[in-house]
Amino acid sequence: MKFHAPLVAFSLVASLSAAEVPKVFAGLFEQDVPVKGQIGVVMPPPEIEKYVAKVETAARKDPKWFREFSGQAKSGAPLPYDERLGLTKAEYDEYLALWEKREFKPREQVMLMLRQSAGDTWSITSTGAASLFSTLRYSAKTDQFRSPNGEMKRLEDIKADSSSILGAWNGIEWKFEEETGLGKIKENLALGRLADNKYGLIVYRAQELSTEGTRLLDKSLIVRFPLGKADPVKEAAPTPLLVKPAPKAKLKK
Repeated sequence: MKFHAPLVAFSLVASLSAAEVPKVFAGLFEQDVPVKGQIGVVMPPPEIEKYVAKVETAARKDPKWFREFSGQAKSGAPLPYDERLGLTKAEYDEYLALWEKREFKPREQVMLMLRQSAGDTWSITSTGAASLFSTLRYSAKTDQFRSPNGEMKRLEDIKADSSSILGAWNGIEWKFEEETGLGKIKENLALGRLADNKYGLIVYRAQELSTEGTRLLDKSLIVRFPLGKADPVKEAAPTPLLVKPAPKAKLKK
C-alpha cells in the first residue's frame, strides 16, 4: 500500500509528459524540445532607399490621398503603381526588382521551447527579446491564447503570397484589442511557416496608444527558426519603407 502514492504521482507525470501537442504547434515544435531561433528584420538592397525617399516626399505633399491609397493596398507588400507616388514607371519597376532581392537579416539569437502548463495550457518559453510572448498561454479547448491583457481571439488564417514582406507563408493569428478611457491596447500573435517549409515563424506585436493617439508602447518581433534540417540563417539590418506596413491591429498578409 505504501507504494500507491508514488505510483499515482508517476502516472500523473507520465500522463502530462505524453500529452498530445495541440494542432496549432504541430510541425513547428515538439514538447520540451529546445529550438534555436533568430529575431530579425527583412532588408532589400540599400539602392532601394532613393525610391523610398521619393515616395515619402510625395506622401507629404498629399497625405490624405496617400493614407487612402495605402489603406487599400495589400498588407506588407509593395504599393501598386500610381504616378502620384512620385516615381516613373521605369523607377517603380526598378523598385520591384530590388524588392525581390530582400533578405531576412538576423539581429539576435534566441532559444524557444514549447511547454505544457497547469490547466492544460501551453506556452512558448523564449529567451532574450523573444521573452515578450513567453507570458502568452494557449488553450486547445478554446483555441485561444490568453495574455496578461486578456483573451486573444483567433482570426482568419494567413495565406501570404511571395510579394509579402516575409515572402510566401501560411499561418494562424490571434488578436487582443481593448479601448478604455485611458487609451487603446492591441496585441497580435501569429504562428506559421514559409512556403518552402524550411523555416517556422512567430510574428508578435504589442501596441498601446493614449486617448490622444500618442504611442506609449510599440514592440514588434519576427522570429524565424529552422524546421527539420534547414541550413542556419545569415546576418542583420533595418526594413524598407515603400511597403504598406502590416496593419497596427493585425499582422496578417
